[in-house]
Amino acid sequence: MKLKTFMLGWEFPPFISGGLGTACYGLTKALDGLGVGVIFLLPRISPSQYAGGIKMLSAQDIVKSEQVMSAEFKNVKFRTITSELQPYANPLSYHQTQLQQTKASVHISAGQTEIEFAASHYGGDMYSQVYRYAEKVTQIAASEDFDVVHAHDWMTYPAAIAAAKISAKPLVVQVHSTEFDRSGENINQMIYDIERQGMHCAHKIIAVSNYTKNIITSRYGISADRVEVVYNAIGNNGTNGSRAVCSTFNKNDRIVLFLGRITMQKGPEYFIAAAKKVLEKMDNVKFVMAGDGDMAHRMIELAARLRIGHKVFFTGFLRGEDVRKAYKMADLYIMPSVSEPFGIAPLEALQQNVPVLISRQSGISEVLTNALKVDFWDINEMANKIISVLRHPSLHQTLQKNGLEEIRRFRWEDSAAKVKRIYESVLN
Repeated sequence: MKLKTFMLGWEFPPFISGGLGTACYGLTKALDGLGVGVIFLLPRISPSQYAGGIKMLSAQDIVKSEQVMSAEFKNVKFRTITSELQPYANPLSYHQTQLQQTKASVHISAGQTEIEFAASHYGGDMYSQVYRYAEKVTQIAASEDFDVVHAHDWMTYPAAIAAAKISAKPLVVQVHSTEFDRSGENINQMIYDIERQGMHCAHKIIAVSNYTKNIITSRYGISADRVEVVYNAIGNNGTNGSRAVCSTFNKNDRIVLFLGRITMQKGPEYFIAAAKKVLEKMDNVKFVMAGDGDMAHRMIELAARLRIGHKVFFTGFLRGEDVRKAYKMADLYIMPSVSEPFGIAPLEALQQNVPVLISRQSGISEVLTNALKVDFWDINEMANKIISVLRHPSLHQTLQKNGLEEIRRFRWEDSAAKVKRIYESVLN
C-alpha cells in the first residue's frame, strides 16, 4: 500500500516569497518521485497576491489553480484554502490592537469534530486567522485518506494538531525557522507557545540543521531523540557560466549581492556596515540589496547616513528570472544572517557560479565546505574577505569551481528518503 502524507505548508511555487516555498517544492517533488502520495494543503488569498495585485478568486479559479499545480506530479494532490494567512507576515500587520490570547480546543465525538475559537470574532488578527485555517483543514482531513500529518512551521501547527486528532494519525512537524531566529530574544510569546505546542504534540520533529535542533532542544524543552535533522537541498536547474551585464553599472564595477528578506534575522545592517569598510579601500564596488522587509527603509537611511547611498542599490522583492539575473551579475553573494536555520540562497548562488560568504550562525555552514565564513557581527573580517575575493581572481575562481562541484551532493532525493524513513518510523 502506498504511503500517503497530509502536508500543510504556507506557500508553494509559483506563488512563492521565500525559502520555505522552495523547500516545500523540492521535498514534495522528491517524495513524489519516491512514490509517496502527498495531499498538500495551502492557504491562498490570490495567485496575483505576490505580483502586487489583489484579485478575488472564484471557485472555478481555485479548482483550476489546484489542477495546474497538480499536473506536474504523479502522486500529489493540492487543496487550496481561502485564507488571509501570508508567508513571513509580521503579526503587527494584523491589527496589533486586536490581539487576544487565542486558544483552540478540538472535541472529537461520534466521528465529528468541532473546533472552538476563543478569538474568532476578531476578524483582523493573525491568530484567529491561524485557527480559522485550522477549522477548514480539519474538515478536509475528516474526508481524506492518509497515513501521517506533516506540518511546516508554526502557522500550520494548530491545523496539523487538529488534523492528526480527527484522523488518529501520527504528526510530524518540520521546523524551518523558530521565533528565536526571527525575533532574537524579543519573542512574540503567542507564536512561541504555538510552536512549542506543535513540537510537543508531534511524534517526530524534523529540523533543517543541527543549529536548529539545538534551539529546539534548549528553548522548547524537547528531548534530542525526538528530533531528526534533514538538510535542505537544491534542484538541478542547471547553470550558465557567463556573467550577466547590468546597464546600471560600469563594466569594471565589482558587484556584491545580498538577496533575501530585509529583516533582523538576515543581518542587513551588517551587510551595509561591511560595505562601508570595503568602500574605504576599493572604489569600484557596488552593493545590491535584493529583497523586501520591515527593515528596508532603515537600510536605505543607514546607507545614506554612512554616505555610501550612491554605492548601494535596492531592487525590492524579486522573483523567478529576476532572481537568476541578480545572481548572474554578482561577483560575490553574502548571507550575513544573525540566525539562519539553513539557508538555501547560498546553494542557489553557487549553482549560478557565484562564490558565497556566509555567517557561521547558519545551518548551511555546518555542511558547506567551499564557502567563506564569518561571524555575522564581525564586519571587519567580513570586509576583509569581500576584498580578498574581489582582488584575487584565483580565490574567486577556486570558490566558483569547488562550490559548483560541492552542491551536487545537496539532492532533494536524499532529503526525501530521510523524510520517508521518518514517516515509516512513526507509523511503526
